[in-house]
Amino acid sequence: MEPPYITYQKSDYIETDTGNKVSRQSQITGSQNIVLGGKTIVYPHCTIRGDLRRSGPAHHASVLIGRFCSLGPYSVLRPPYKTYKGVFNYYPLKVGDFVDIGEGSVVEAASVGSWVKIGRGCVVGRFAFIKEGCILEDGAVVPPGMVVPPFTRVGKEGL
Repeated sequence: MEPPYITYQKSDYIETDTGNKVSRQSQITGSQNIVLGGKTIVYPHCTIRGDLRRSGPAHHASVLIGRFCSLGPYSVLRPPYKTYKGVFNYYPLKVGDFVDIGEGSVVEAASVGSWVKIGRGCVVGRFAFIKEGCILEDGAVVPPGMVVPPFTRVGKEGL
């Protein structure tokens, strides 16, 4: 049995020079602070918060997304933040290559490695590190600051 083909209306997406397909219905703020590696698909109603970035004279990207990624509908990607010595700062969110983020998931991690699948309705807490090859099952919660080892499956009940 062959897998079903997923079709889309070309007019509903903006295609960049590097092959990224970004839905016209997605909410992308601070696009100058977002880097899409190439061949990435941003589905409708996906929110990427590039406007949340470290203040200061140096210009740094706040959300870096690798190649061949899929950002599902109603998912939210925003950089992590913390207060250090009384100063509030945002830090970059880095997503590797070949990452699939499911529908309705919220990602506020410091780093998501390559070849990671994040299921539907997952929550990835601030400054979490998800190493390469991990699978987060639907509804999984990764608490803030947790390091998920490589090639680990995380379910609703945890590791």
